Amino acid sequence: MPAKAPPPTLTLFSLAALVVANMIGTGVFTSLGFMLVSIRSGLLILALWAGGGLCALCGALCYAELGTIYRRSGGEYTFLSRIYARPVGFLAGWVSVTAGFAAPVALAAMALGSCARRILPWIHPGLLAQAAIAGTTLLHLLAPRIGLRFQNGFTVLKVMIILALIGAGGCCAPAGDAGFAIRAEDLRQAASAPFAIALVFVMYAYSGWNASTYVASESEDPVRDLPRSLVLGTLAVTLLYVGLHWAFLRATPVARLAGQTEAGLIAAEHILGPALARWMGAAIGLLLVSTVSAMVWIGPRVIQAMAGDYPAFGPLAVDSTRGVPARAMLFQGALSMLFIATGSYARVLVYAQFSLLLCTLLAALGVVVLRWTRPDLPRPCRTWGYPLTPAVFCAVTLWMLVYVVRVHPLESWLGLATLLAGLGVYWLTGRTSAASPGAAGRTKSSRPGAG
Repeated sequence: MPAKAPPPTLTLFSLAALVVANMIGTGVFTSLGFMLVSIRSGLLILALWAGGGLCALCGALCYAELGTIYRRSGGEYTFLSRIYARPVGFLAGWVSVTAGFAAPVALAAMALGSCARRILPWIHPGLLAQAAIAGTTLLHLLAPRIGLRFQNGFTVLKVMIILALIGAGGCCAPAGDAGFAIRAEDLRQAASAPFAIALVFVMYAYSGWNASTYVASESEDPVRDLPRSLVLGTLAVTLLYVGLHWAFLRATPVARLAGQTEAGLIAAEHILGPALARWMGAAIGLLLVSTVSAMVWIGPRVIQAMAGDYPAFGPLAVDSTRGVPARAMLFQGALSMLFIATGSYARVLVYAQFSLLLCTLLAALGVVVLRWTRPDLPRPCRTWGYPLTPAVFCAVTLWMLVYVVRVHPLESWLGLATLLAGLGVYWLTGRTSAASPGAAGRTKSSRPGAG
């Protein structure tokens, strides 16, 4: 057998780029229209995006502490297995494997196909989506170092295009009427139900702030770089989101945006003109390839972490000669393509939200649990602002859970059914495993606390 090449180690820049790429998707360009139906104040809209960034930052600070305690890839699977119990961690991994990454990959790839069709109408969005998934999977599989440079480069290009759009919005003639001054009615509306519901849309756009914890084992220095990547990536995206919506609202009348799905494209037409906006929208859509690439990169690491702990899934833990989880990558890629072929990815994504939110809630709450049950654990990075930080994040996440259950009761029950199915799989396979969570799989450190 040929010698196994070491995988490319991830620097702080690469880890932060994964966070940024995973967060910036289509949500930031589509949420504004829904928010303006009930909220007409530009100041409140910007406050929502700043508040959403603050909540995401609270989650990132909690994960920074957990990630430096358990320095192993896997994200919530690793955290919940160690904090609570093996079945809890297994369920978190089960949700990530079955829907947490494969369905978002399919959704981002389909959005990429739809955007490309604006300038190339003969393209079939589904075929282009599958080609994007296949291409990024093969790139990370066959040339991981080139794939890392590809990932970083496309993320930088995406950020530069958004900055250019913000700059153009600041230079164009103002036509917006949302207003950015403080008004008495704005303070009352900030305590209303529409404001809280709008925060749910905002938080969905911020999802992905925990991306670097899924690849912690591949970091050059997880103790130093993991917390920084989470915080810097989240702060960078918060500034981009606030700046982008300031530009949109400054340049576009509220009546043109309210209720529109493609609010970002409408605002770009006011900023750049119809012709340039068409190309800008297509360019931003095509840059969703960085989002697809990021999830293709990190999703298989959860599969590999689980497979390394449970012998029944052992074949998926095998690295290729290039040092990447080849079988796990192919498995996730095939599942994403299946979602596109069946058109089920949107429904899967909706019902998976309940389980995914529950897992992040338990992980953030785990910071408090560990402070009480394991005060002796080495904590190279402590959550700044504790206990307020986890309290804020848990409160917002709990509100989102309540909202999902109220608005999507059927999908929430299906999400619960997915968890119960995971318990069945664990009963049949996982409970007989002799491995302890975190004992197997690739890791870069044997220092105290490393998994």
